[in-house]
Amino acid sequence: MEETLRRACIERLKEELVPAMGCTEPIAVAYAAALAKKTLGKLPERAEIEVSGNILKNVKSVIVPHTGGLRGVESAAAAGFVAGDADRELEVLASVREEEYPRIAEYRSRTPLPVREAAAGCVFDIGIRAFYGSHTAFVRITGHHTNVVRLEKDENVLINRTESGEADPASDPLTVRAIVEFAKEDDLSEVKEALERQIEYNTAICDEGLRNDWGARVGKTLLNAFGDDIHNRAKAWAAAGSDARMNGCPLPVVVVSGSGNQGITASVPVIAYARHLNVPHEQLLRALALSDLVTIHLKSGIGRLSAYCGAVSAGAGAAAGICFLYGGGVDEISHTIVNAIAIDSGMVCDGAKSSCAAKIACAVESGLIGFELYRAGGQFYGGDGIVSKGVENTIRNVGELASRGMRETDEEIIRLMLK
Repeated sequence: MEETLRRACIERLKEELVPAMGCTEPIAVAYAAALAKKTLGKLPERAEIEVSGNILKNVKSVIVPHTGGLRGVESAAAAGFVAGDADRELEVLASVREEEYPRIAEYRSRTPLPVREAAAGCVFDIGIRAFYGSHTAFVRITGHHTNVVRLEKDENVLINRTESGEADPASDPLTVRAIVEFAKEDDLSEVKEALERQIEYNTAICDEGLRNDWGARVGKTLLNAFGDDIHNRAKAWAAAGSDARMNGCPLPVVVVSGSGNQGITASVPVIAYARHLNVPHEQLLRALALSDLVTIHLKSGIGRLSAYCGAVSAGAGAAAGICFLYGGGVDEISHTIVNAIAIDSGMVCDGAKSSCAAKIACAVESGLIGFELYRAGGQFYGGDGIVSKGVENTIRNVGELASRGMRETDEEIIRLMLK
């Protein structure tokens, strides 16, 4: 394959497959708070917090890990201020000890931490101004979870960037054909470590979700209700990881497109099928790389946060990876992707919470239907709803639907959640 496309695949995997502990939006708030405290040099006496509506949506209902069950923007910020390690970025709360939980709760209850919705119009926006005596520190993150565009201490500007952090979908060089070529041909030496970590971390949290009772226990319920065949196991195992993650489990995951739930969805069903088929480990790594890249490619036109549920893209990615395990090439994988996103592209994102586990199960189910449908000789054609002729045209349609067509839907979801 062309070297420029090969490098693009490698760089995207390196950028995206990073570890995170806890739902990434509250963790981004905690990271901003920890960085503000580090810059200030003192535990703030008060702070002012501005976040975009999509951050409010994704932080409101999910438990912040290592806080003893606290939820919300104020709790995430309090955890970052009291016990966060800014140097660890998306693992900012990984080292918090249980004896620090009461300190976080006390600080949260006694410290003024007013939160308001940012008016800047950026979908992903976190701004925290911290105060101690006459001194202040300010942190602003936009575009993605660790993209610090502004850092101030008193009157001194330490960081000032103009980049929003949001990728331009028009600049995405990836195509499904290029992704399949990469998965088949590259030696994966530059991304093997990240893929191995994805297997280790994401299966561990899914095992934890099945072992203990977390949230609504979607994964356990699926296994108990529908049995342990590979089709159901792939859904249940992925859902169990989200059960744990959305309800405060401190185990890390390797994220995809900035989302741990998407990281779980893109990887765990592929791992389940690889074990079921007893394929060589190298084949699993290739299928994982393909699934991750398809997910990233689908998300490039959608953006980090929107009203479109990101699990849909990851479920299609997982189905593409499973198709690859069965020997599928460009045509088979392309039709699997189109079939999958034709089925459940209407699923909305109404924030991070326990029901994300059930949405993951639905997304994996749609992906598997799309795969099995094509194996049986069936497919959806251009003109069937948002499906256009050619996988890349259909992917572009989904990006336009999610990024432009669902803006008002996103605003209404946020209004309903915050009223």
